[in-house]
Amino acid sequence: MKLLLRWLLLAAALLFVAYVYDGVSVQSFQSALLAAFVIGLLNTFVKPLLIILTLPVTVITVGLFLFVINALMFWGAASLLDGFNVTGFTAALIGSVIYSVLSYLINTAVDSLFSKK
Repeated sequence: MKLLLRWLLLAAALLFVAYVYDGVSVQSFQSALLAAFVIGLLNTFVKPLLIILTLPVTVITVGLFLFVINALMFWGAASLLDGFNVTGFTAALIGSVIYSVLSYLINTAVDSLFSKK
């Protein structure tokens, strides 16, 4: 139940990103669901590998290169899907920052909702 709620809220967050920023577009809620799923898969399997491979650059930039990796994951998901579009790298960077903030808020809220106290 927790995973399903998080997935639905992240899809809604992706629609919100598309609403507030013109560089990102999502055609429908179904496209947002699929995009949230693909972003989650990329963040789970590809992002850790990229972080390890780019560790020297990340250390030199004091962690700021992680923004580039997040943007690449966001842009990569858009390139794999038809109903989710990002106009360029700058749009992916801005969209991924907004999506990351919303994702953090959603994860915190869902975790506190389902916490056992």
